[in-house]
Amino acid sequence: MNVNNSSDRSNRKKYIIDEGSKYIFAFCAYIAVISLLLIIGFVFYRGAIPFLSGKYSFIKFLTGIEWFPSANKYGVLSMIVASILGTFGALLIAVPIGIFTAAFLSEIAPKSVAKFISPAIELLAGIPSVLIGVFGLAVIVPYIKSFFNLAKGQSLLAMIIVLCIMMLPTIITVSETSIRAVPNSYREASLSLGTSKVETIIKVVLPSAKSGILAAVVLGMGRTIGETMAIILVAGNSVHIPKSLTDSVRPLTTNIALEMGYAFGTHQDMLFATGIVLFSFIMLLNIILSKIKSKGKN
Repeated sequence: MNVNNSSDRSNRKKYIIDEGSKYIFAFCAYIAVISLLLIIGFVFYRGAIPFLSGKYSFIKFLTGIEWFPSANKYGVLSMIVASILGTFGALLIAVPIGIFTAAFLSEIAPKSVAKFISPAIELLAGIPSVLIGVFGLAVIVPYIKSFFNLAKGQSLLAMIIVLCIMMLPTIITVSETSIRAVPNSYREASLSLGTSKVETIIKVVLPSAKSGILAAVVLGMGRTIGETMAIILVAGNSVHIPKSLTDSVRPLTTNIALEMGYAFGTHQDMLFATGIVLFSFIMLLNIILSKIKSKGKN
């Protein structure tokens, strides 16, 4: 009888712990979702006020190139262009370097070399962005200034180089994981047909890891499109559409960071509207990443 009672108490205790854990996990999940919805709702509410009141046009806000809060002129097209050019310019450099580095680490490099390079890449990913920005300001900016004989080196080119440095670890790490996931039978079949190892990597391994590599690229973009501190230090923060790589620019993120501290009224609401535009870019990237992941599973 005592054995049965002890067993019942033990089962009841396990049941209570199990059910309680479920409620705790669900509560944490709801907190995360509610926090996200509150942040998004607040940003959209504040950012929509100037347009819902009819005082400003959202189309003119998106297509305007002038940003003069003192004159009630708010246009973010130049900042959108700067953000896009900076991100895609960095991708043009980082993607080939990242993919070839990942292929080298997973397919060619001796284990002793890979064990040295991989931790270095992981360490680069952990460096605070502000330190990368300081490096850009102290090393990259003066070099650009000297090489192009400019009045100042803070420019779109400096921004691209810094963003490239920041997205490389993500692209390399995720791409390497995807390449290692390619079945060895693919490599063996290719090599048995007389192809070289390099041909096998380029024509068989990399295409087979395409979905993972694309995901790495999108994740790299997501890592940098919202970057602020490093870009403030190297971009120059001039509000105009750049005509060359050496022009000073101001992306969306730096506009918010530079002016939110002293903005009020309509000016502050327009900065929240800038946040809506930035959030839309990030949402688009997340949708693309989800599509890539689902395609990879299929």
